[in-house]
Amino acid sequence: MSFRSPERRTVTDPRALRALAHPLRLALLDHLMAFGPRTASECAETVGSTASNCSYHLRSLAKFGLVEPAEADDGRERPWQSTATGLSFGRTDDPGFRLGADTAERLLADRQIDDQAELAHRALAQRDDQPEEWRDASMLSGYALRLTPAELKELGTKLDALIRPYIGLTRADPPEGSDVVALHLAAFRHPDAS
Repeated sequence: MSFRSPERRTVTDPRALRALAHPLRLALLDHLMAFGPRTASECAETVGSTASNCSYHLRSLAKFGLVEPAEADDGRERPWQSTATGLSFGRTDDPGFRLGADTAERLLADRQIDDQAELAHRALAQRDDQPEEWRDASMLSGYALRLTPAELKELGTKLDALIRPYIGLTRADPPEGSDVVALHLAAFRHPDAS
């Protein structure tokens, strides 16, 4: 895997948000961000689809600049790679697009929450099959914090700065024994807060 500079992309285009709301496209992008360049056939094995279907959806993601062709080891392979190491979703000031963007963003966020929960359930189900050092290092924690909006934003910025050096696509020389680890953080005002 080649070293990439870290880039978190903010997506505001409602068409790109709608494209990402498709579960297979989101799964493909997540897979490329986690594991680096992969062919449509390699992606198909992981996401449970066909190579031709994955190829179609990868081309759709490319239309919005979310993926791009990667260098191939030989002339026959056609690998794809993500164009960013992470995504965040922003608001647009264009009132004509705001409703569509808000709806697409909400659908995308719901899908990501479901996908993250499914991934955590799979990891828990396979926990006993993992090497002991990985079982001991894994964590599932929850916290109830009392913060101001400014403190929450500051905490998110600090956590992001701590995590970024470990992103698989940007870590040039990971130590021996390293592997892909899923880390999901969610922080929001509790829905039951008054």
